[in-house]
Amino acid sequence: MEPKKNPKSDVSRNSSIYFAVGLTLMLLLAYLAINYKTYDKADLDLGVVSMEDEMEEEIPITEQLLTPPPPPPPPPAIPEVIEIVEDEKDVEETVIKSTETSQEEKIVKVEQVVVKEVEEDIEVPFSVIENVPVFPGCEKEKNNDAKRQCMSDKISDFVNKKFNTDLAGELGLSGKQRISVMFKIDKSGEIVNIMARAPHPGLEKEAKRVIGLLPKMQPGKQRGKAVTVPYSLPILFQVQD
Repeated sequence: MEPKKNPKSDVSRNSSIYFAVGLTLMLLLAYLAINYKTYDKADLDLGVVSMEDEMEEEIPITEQLLTPPPPPPPPPAIPEVIEIVEDEKDVEETVIKSTETSQEEKIVKVEQVVVKEVEEDIEVPFSVIENVPVFPGCEKEKNNDAKRQCMSDKISDFVNKKFNTDLAGELGLSGKQRISVMFKIDKSGEIVNIMARAPHPGLEKEAKRVIGLLPKMQPGKQRGKAVTVPYSLPILFQVQD
């Protein structure tokens, strides 16, 4: 016995599809309802922008400067005429000889070269020298201190005799006059490098003259070698009014 109902009109056949579509619509409506927002009109009032008060930009009027045209290019330089002169003189070429030696050349022995030692001019102060310079007449003194004192006394006596004491009065000086004199006794015993300081140039000149008259001495020695010895001498005298 065949069924009377048409199978195409069966409602329960697509029920699962209808259920899925309905569920999707319900979820969509629920999402829209949750995210729905409302705003106040006061918050939405953004104002009206007026474009009528636009500032007109003033374009300054500039004066166009007329630049002068560039100067014309200089005329092309006229090339110089080069004259070719024939060589009349023969130039001698310099031949450079080789300095290398060959096996045929003989080797000449060089004689022994003697190098001379240059003695240095050493200066030793008078107060510390081992052997002081010896003034003529002080050779008999026994030790170095006695020769030093003898030399000082001899030089003082010599200056007192040779110095022109009337010079200060002639120069218009009065009172005590002090002259500082320095000189050197070189390796040969000669008096060199005389210097003087005094209140008047005339006194300095006289002091140099007197010291230059000192006799030749035996030079001072340091470690057995003759050396230069500097010596200082103060000259003090009273000008009588």
